[in-house]
Amino acid sequence: QVQLVESGGGLVQAGGSLRLSCAASGCTFSRYAMSWFRQAPGKEREFVAVVSMSGLSTKYADSVKGRVTISRDNAKNTVYLQMDSLKPEDTAVYYCGARSGSYLYARAHESEIWGQGTQVTVSS
Repeated sequence: QVQLVESGGGLVQAGGSLRLSCAASGCTFSRYAMSWFRQAPGKEREFVAVVSMSGLSTKYADSVKGRVTISRDNAKNTVYLQMDSLKPEDTAVYYCGARSGSYLYARAHESEIWGQGTQVTVSS
């Protein structure tokens, strides 16, 4: 059974940084494109970033480009999201997703697997 477990969320002041982690188990991690999405109260789940199976290709939402870096360590079955210069509008539950294959997806329905989410709260 494939499982994704996120960690690293918390409360941070505007301008601060957080590093989210997502550990995968029960799958051949290197065969999955890995993503981060977020969902604020009352809003739809939105794309943040995605990384290819090898880690060499990435794609970001315009709203986070330049402030966020997605990376992965296939030896540790873990994907990361480094978030800098955080803003109050970044407040949301952040979800890790996975999709088998090389396609760099950016729509929530395209993810095959989801983690349980981790809360990120940015205070002004």
